[in-house]
Amino acid sequence: MNYRSLNDLSRLSTECGSKIPNDVDLVVGIPRSGMLVASVIALKQNLPLTDLYSFLRNDDLKKGNTRTYKHAELSKPQDAMKILLVDDSISSAKSMRAAEEQVKAAYKGTVVTMAVFAEKHNRHHVDMYLELVEQPRVFEWNIMHHPLLVHACLDIDGVLCVDPTEEQNDDGPIYKEFISCARPLFVPSVKVAHLVTSRLEKYRAETEDWLQRNGVQYGTLHMLDLPTAEERRRLNIHHKFKAEVYAKHPLTRLFIESEFKQAIEIMRISGKPVYCIETNEMYVPGQAYNLKASALRKSYSFKAKVVRKIKSVVARLAPVVPPSNG
Repeated sequence: MNYRSLNDLSRLSTECGSKIPNDVDLVVGIPRSGMLVASVIALKQNLPLTDLYSFLRNDDLKKGNTRTYKHAELSKPQDAMKILLVDDSISSAKSMRAAEEQVKAAYKGTVVTMAVFAEKHNRHHVDMYLELVEQPRVFEWNIMHHPLLVHACLDIDGVLCVDPTEEQNDDGPIYKEFISCARPLFVPSVKVAHLVTSRLEKYRAETEDWLQRNGVQYGTLHMLDLPTAEERRRLNIHHKFKAEVYAKHPLTRLFIESEFKQAIEIMRISGKPVYCIETNEMYVPGQAYNLKASALRKSYSFKAKVVRKIKSVVARLAPVVPPSNG
């Protein structure tokens, strides 16, 4: 599973900035993902920016007031001599071909096409690309809306909705209220194969009601069949339960988990890719995630040691209150 983040996009736009022709007058983004890329490139190259449909209508170019723009005299997009037509990636190249045909039907200048991410078999469909990334691939900006989710498992708390606070996690009426009113985080726009949560089975009705009200489409909801949250904490089987569900469904190709340490364990036990919301990383068996994972583990360990040390010092320095005689 190949994954690229917004950090990767920014890094590539810097590293490959010299590839962009010096005589480009205007950057044109193909909505929606192409606008993300076009904005980054236009900002870093200090070039005017517009979207495909504004270009075709020849709408006035919009500019801010806090900087001096290259080609600041350009007011109408179709007055540009050369444009850079940008999308985030190409697969079948249908979107790029359709956009290029529309542009060339309305514009007599030079069109340079660019995709940030291409594949070996389709790279010839654009004039330039920044990196070859083969399928299967997902990006930070489309992972919750990717067709791949039809073969994916998703955690609920920390992914679809916010995590409960310590006070809300009382395994009682306050927790039920949290489940009913939890604020949505990342609601997928496509159907998900499996929702896999450490919530207890006794909260199924409240969970299903929240999912329905928030428009989450899914195949199967897997919940822990334990009597209490205390028993769940004692057994510490959150990651094991999730990994076993993921592993026993051979068609599943991705797990989206909220918490770093669980993500690593799910990946290790299942032997399949896991994307972690907390770290914004894709963990794939056999790939070099180990250095970062080790660094994060050490960070958590160091923080825990510091907290324990502070508590120990506070306990030693705290005044001893003599017993009352009353």
